Amino acid sequence: MTASPTFGLAARDWGRSLFVFAGLAAALLVCWSSGFVGVRFANDEAPVSAILFWRSLVSGLLLLPVALRGPRLNLRLLGEQALFAFLGMFLYLGGFALAIGYRVPTGLVALMADLVPIAIATLSFPVLGQRLTRGQWLGSVIAMAGVLIVSADALRLGQAPLLAYALPILGMISFGLSTVLQKRVSVTPMPILQRLCLQCLFAALMFAPVALLRGEIAPPMTAHFAIGIAWLVGLATFGGWGIYYLCLRLWSPVRVSAIIYLSPPVTMLWSWVLFDEPLTIAMFLGLAITLAGVALVSSARSR
Repeated sequence: MTASPTFGLAARDWGRSLFVFAGLAAALLVCWSSGFVGVRFANDEAPVSAILFWRSLVSGLLLLPVALRGPRLNLRLLGEQALFAFLGMFLYLGGFALAIGYRVPTGLVALMADLVPIAIATLSFPVLGQRLTRGQWLGSVIAMAGVLIVSADALRLGQAPLLAYALPILGMISFGLSTVLQKRVSVTPMPILQRLCLQCLFAALMFAPVALLRGEIAPPMTAHFAIGIAWLVGLATFGGWGIYYLCLRLWSPVRVSAIIYLSPPVTMLWSWVLFDEPLTIAMFLGLAITLAGVALVSSARSR
């Protein structure tokens, strides 16, 4: 099953629309940053390894009826999705979670997660042949400066083992590699929901032995855990990852991933609304600077 010429034309038209980009960027930002809220709800009742397993399993099972109606799969397609699940979900989410488990400060881990666009920008040329313009590099530096301002109060080195600090870097690089590789093989005729279903199920298989080895796989029968998993499945997975993959169909990985720079201030807004955590002047200053950088990256075209 291949996309019809009409759909291809519509996709190109959507890709040129500033309103479509702004709307999807806002939706992606809200959903992507919501992951913190779901983990915070569920982490009161269960460790992160169990949360990641149940998030992936429930997401994959809910999408399975839709995925079964998609194009017929073969070993090559299954192998591709297993690789993307390993890079983009298992190493990315697991690397950050394991780093926190080794007592790497949460603020430092979050900063690494928010610098994913740098990894994608760096990998876009060798993998996709897309060279960034000076404007895009300048926008990336400005956006990163805004992220540092927002995160400054939460940053400290801590006393974790030295190798533990490499885990969030590994997660950042693996997610960037997964993104550009999926863009490279995007000609594969696979609907987004089918792709997301397979990746979630493969990720659940990968997280299962980790949770079992830690004796933490059984789900707590509590309201907080159920709310956290429902939040992670509905907003962070279906909303965040689904919209992210839709955006990758329309725009370059560099332009799409630049939106993630805005995740820290939006996460702080979530915390203010739901957990009554204070807002600071530095957050608004960082948000303004990051917005300027993202606008510069988004308005420029890579070569």
